[in-house]
Amino acid sequence: MARAQQKFDVHQEITNRIVAALETAGEFQLPWIRNKGGSVKRPVNIASAKAYNGVNIVSLWVSAQASDYPSNLWGTYLQWQERGCQVRRGEKSSLVVVYKKLEFVETNEKTGESVNAERLMARASFVFNAAQIDGFNTASTEPLPDEPTFDPIARAEAFARATGAKIEEGGDRACYIPSLDIIRMPARKRFTGTETTTPAEGYYSTLCHELVHYSGAKHRLDRDLTGRFGTESYAVEELVAELGAAFLCGDLGITPEPRVDHAQYIASWLKTLKDDKKAVFTAASKASEAANWLLAQGG
Repeated sequence: MARAQQKFDVHQEITNRIVAALETAGEFQLPWIRNKGGSVKRPVNIASAKAYNGVNIVSLWVSAQASDYPSNLWGTYLQWQERGCQVRRGEKSSLVVVYKKLEFVETNEKTGESVNAERLMARASFVFNAAQIDGFNTASTEPLPDEPTFDPIARAEAFARATGAKIEEGGDRACYIPSLDIIRMPARKRFTGTETTTPAEGYYSTLCHELVHYSGAKHRLDRDLTGRFGTESYAVEELVAELGAAFLCGDLGITPEPRVDHAQYIASWLKTLKDDKKAVFTAASKASEAANWLLAQGG
């Protein structure tokens, strides 16, 4: 008797193809237009229009590089409000030191003479970059279209709604914010495509990536990889999210083949996992679990 034909596993097949493509993946390119990040221009205060000095330059440069902020403009929460702008919910501030001049009367112990003196007192101030602000237009190095360049994909839109995730669109960064339990996506008109992805594929694969992160929250799948991977857990979580996005794109019919940009992104994280040959298999298993859970939310 002929052995029953083994059921085709789309998740395993996509994983195999992506892993095979990693050696020639090339450099990852974001599928949306964003302002060029990590500004190393001298940081400037939005209210005074004056450049920061001393240790504040270094502090704000570090923050800009760490978060890939494209602007060198910074201001306190109140300073942005005074400009008619609003710091987005969940954004973290950066620390600067403000020196306040204190004037006082000092008595000379030898002569008993009183003289006016001054002293600088350091105090902390917390500022936000222009990239963290709603209502402030940071100049982009590339022109944006007036409207999205792709039509919504009904099946993908229905899937995203069914997950129950709160999704906010605007700005030029994609992220899941655990503290607020929300997903932030770049404005749709920023997705203009790359050499390896169409605008629609870029948007929905990015959304799927963030939805996989969303699925791992403690009150959902409770995906804690620190016990297995320690300091490499962040890299593996990114691997899980991108594999999960590839699985979901295949399941939703967003793209018929594993795309090079998925492989390029994953390759950038696999470089940190050279000492653990089984990491990709663990990540693929977790990604499959996340994709299945997300798809099941629609009943």
